[in-house]
Amino acid sequence: MFEITEVAKKKLLSLMKDDNFDHTCYVRIGVETGGCSGLSYKLNFDEKKQESDKLVESNGISVVIDKKSFLYLVGTKLNYFGGLNGRGFVFENPNANRTCGCGESFSI
Repeated sequence: MFEITEVAKKKLLSLMKDDNFDHTCYVRIGVETGGCSGLSYKLNFDEKKQESDKLVESNGISVVIDKKSFLYLVGTKLNYFGGLNGRGFVFENPNANRTCGCGESFSI
C-alpha cells in the first residue's frame, strides 16, 4: 500500500524529536498540483487525523494520506538518501510515468 524504509523511518523519528513531536504524531503525505512535472509531493508532521484521511502503518510509523492523494501514492515507497551527492527523502512511486531531476515532482 505505502511503505517506509528503515532508513527513512530513522530519519523521520530523528526529525520528529528535533521538532518536538512525540511518537504519537502522524507523518502526513500528500500530492498537490505543481512542480516541473505537474504534481509534487508534500511531507510534514501532523498531530491530527482528518475523518477523510487514510491511515497507513508502515515500519512503526503512522502515516495519514488524504483521500485524493492516496490514489496517486498506492504502492509508493518512501526512502531516504544522504551523502555527498545529496540528502533527502525520495518517493519511489510505481504509478509515476515521468519524474523530474530533483525527484520532487512527477506525472501520471
